[in-house]
Amino acid sequence: MKGRRDTITVRVPGSTSNCGAGFDTLGLALSLHNYVTLTRVTTGEIEAERPADARALAMVKEAAALFYRTAALPPAGFRYRIEGEVPSARGLGSSVTVIAGVLAGLAALHGTDWSHHRLVKLATELEGHPDNASAGILGGFCVSRCDPATGVYLDTVRIEVPPEVAFVVVSPETELLTKESRGLLPATLPYFDAVKSINSAAFLTAAFATGNFEKLSHAGGDFMHEPFRLPKIRGASAALSAGTAAGAYTGWLSGSGSSVLCVSPRSVAEKVSAAMVRAFVAESVKCEARVLTADNTGLQLG
Repeated sequence: MKGRRDTITVRVPGSTSNCGAGFDTLGLALSLHNYVTLTRVTTGEIEAERPADARALAMVKEAAALFYRTAALPPAGFRYRIEGEVPSARGLGSSVTVIAGVLAGLAALHGTDWSHHRLVKLATELEGHPDNASAGILGGFCVSRCDPATGVYLDTVRIEVPPEVAFVVVSPETELLTKESRGLLPATLPYFDAVKSINSAAFLTAAFATGNFEKLSHAGGDFMHEPFRLPKIRGASAALSAGTAAGAYTGWLSGSGSSVLCVSPRSVAEKVSAAMVRAFVAESVKCEARVLTADNTGLQLG
């Protein structure tokens, strides 16, 4: 068949989600990436090119099943390879890099002309929330909306973030799965705690929308998830405090953790990074630090 592709590589950025108090709503793509390569095979099976990680294989199969069901195509076999910089189970959107990579890769191999909007909708269906899905696929700072009655993804408002804003991410060696971390959250919240979180999320979004990043210093304060998750990550709260003391505008628990992130002027990013690392080291916690920028491009086909 003319124009047929037998191999495709998809680049998907990692992301930070919740972004303070924007629980399941706010996401931001970061300048670290995973690459998902899919190659047609004739066996009819889904095969890992390298020794398979069980968790990744399950995500690949789930995303593939959703693609073929949605596209109304008979399932076909392919070989996959996942490589890159996004650490697994650290609150940096690694699952979306796999899910979106498989969905977009299969769409390209089968010639289905799917928009990024549709990819976000499908990835949200698997993830259960759109924050990482929208950021990883669309890029930039994303404010996503789902139908309040059905939970179905509706749309995203996307904001580009300039390169002079740094995102300092420190990841302790502890893995945290989102599904497990959700078990820490309460079934209900005090009314005025919810109000305070809404105020924080709205103010943070306004700061990103207007480019007044110095106003982020007033955008902290989450009552939805951080009070229940941060205490489970040794050194995380101290690292956030150390980062802001060293010159960051604000900071938050990235996704469900275990990574923590501070937003800072690029001029003091290394100082912020060192202070955050010292806080973890003081708790005898091994960690890895990254000074990143926003990825405003999102998912790309190779």
